[in-house]
Order: sequence, then C-alpha cells, then structure tokens
Amino acid sequence: MDPAVTTTVLLVPCVVVITAGLFYLYGMVVGLLSKTSVRNKVVVITDALSGLGKECASVFHKGGARLILCGKSWEKLEGLADDLASASDPTKTFPPKLVLLDFGDMDSMPEVIAEILECYGCLDILILNSSLKVKAPAQSVSLEMDKLLMDNNYFGPATLAKGVLPSMISRRTGHLLLVNSIQGKLTVPFRTTYAASKHAVQAFFDCLRAEVEEYGISVSTISHTFISSSASGKAASSKSICGYCQKPLGVSPDEAVAEIVKTLSNKRKEVVIAPSLPKVAIYARSFFPNVFFAVMAAGVKNAAAFEKM
Repeated sequence: MDPAVTTTVLLVPCVVVITAGLFYLYGMVVGLLSKTSVRNKVVVITDALSGLGKECASVFHKGGARLILCGKSWEKLEGLADDLASASDPTKTFPPKLVLLDFGDMDSMPEVIAEILECYGCLDILILNSSLKVKAPAQSVSLEMDKLLMDNNYFGPATLAKGVLPSMISRRTGHLLLVNSIQGKLTVPFRTTYAASKHAVQAFFDCLRAEVEEYGISVSTISHTFISSSASGKAASSKSICGYCQKPLGVSPDEAVAEIVKTLSNKRKEVVIAPSLPKVAIYARSFFPNVFFAVMAAGVKNAAAFEKM
C-alpha cells in the first residue's frame, strides 16, 4: 500500500478523536465556568421564554443559580420552571421565581422592579436579552410602532437597570449584561427604528459602565448578528446588507450562552459575536464612512433589482 495512503488512513481517526476530545473539554470548561460564576447568585433573565432565555435558564439552573425568570406568559413560565425542575437534581438547585414582564407596558415597570427585588431581597446578575424587531421602509413604520420598539429595546431595559441599581450600589457588587444586536454598532437599511433603539441602549450601557465602576458593578454588552432558532446556528440564506451576498450564519442559543458564561466569569466589557464580514463593516463605518454608505446604498438598489427578477 502507498505510504501516503497509509498515513492518511491512520491520521483521519486520530483527527476525529482529537476533535471530539477538544469539544468535550470545551463543554466541561463551559459547565465549570457556569457553576463557579453563578452558583448561589441571584440571576434575572428578562426574556426567559426565548430560545436564548431558555438555554440560559437551563445552564444557570444546573449551575446552582437562584433564578428569576421573566416573560410575558405566566403559563409558559410555569411550563419552563417545570421543565427545569424535572431535568435537574432538586438537592443541588433552587426552584425558579417567576415574574411577568412586558417592556411594552412601561406603566407596570415600578411594580415589576419591586417584585423582582422582593424575590430574594437582592440581585447579583441582570441579563437583558429581550428584543423586538421590525423590518420595513422608514416611511411605512407608524409612530405607535416606533414607540413600541423604543419601549421594548431601550426604555424597558434602561428602566429595569436603573431600578435595580440602588440595590447593587448598596451591596457594592453586581453585573449588568446586555445582549444586544450588532445593529447597535452597524446600521442596516429597512431597520431604521430598530437600529436606533439598539444604538440607544448600547450608548446607555456604555455610559453606565463608567458611572458604576467605582461601586464594584460590572457592565457588559454582547453584540451578535442574530440568534438562530436552530441548535447548529444555521439559517436559510437571504439577501444581506450588501444586497448580493448571503446572510452570515447566526449564533445558536448554546453558543451565545457559552459566551455569556465566559463574559460573566471574566467580566469582559464588550463582546462582538459575528463573522469577519460584519466586523470589517464596523471598522469600515468608522474609518471609511463614505465607502460604507455607498455599499449600503448599492445593496438596496441591488436588492430592489433582484426582487423584480
């Protein structure tokens, strides 16, 4: 037999075994980090019913966190709590507390904040992962929809953060973690109000980070392209910001949670989860704005031409 063929036959199983081992070790490290970073900590998840929220709840619950799960549906929250209880050891975990939360109803926020603080009397980690998306030409979006987007994506998270801050400041500890879209840094056509709300909330927490650092409070932001509903992170291809290339693959919930766990552990201030193209676009917007604007405009024209075909 050809020595090259023999070498290849021997190497392939070794590569497979080594790759599998690396994935196993990665899972072990993530599990260990989740346990050490959240064990006995009071953790609030603002949208526990989303794919990302459920994955966060599962990882943190198994890690021994004292969870406060928030969402718009009481029945679905109860179902999630039952699922968590049935999949864990009750001697090593805490039963989750449930709180109804709808950022679209800003009048209810004082009561929601009071209820969250009453659950355990304090708060260690606040994960703000709620979001509302709209894709449409600017002139077709009503003022009511503009306000609803700003309430869900900016006023709601900012109001909740301000509501729990006095408790964190008095204890001189805490971690606020915003799960934001990359559109808080990079604008995309047909998402005017959505991008505006994401820019606003990004700026709010960037400012807040400096204000609360002296109290031992950490503020982190994680910006992603989009959270995929599938475990593998794959999504159907579509027109992207360029108008002629395919949309980058999304981030799966488990990948996003792994990044959240690492961020809570190392207290990194800012994380961007995205393929190379969106990251390059962020720098292009800053250093070559005219080129960036031209590409965006060309993308819109190209997309319009594509739809007519």
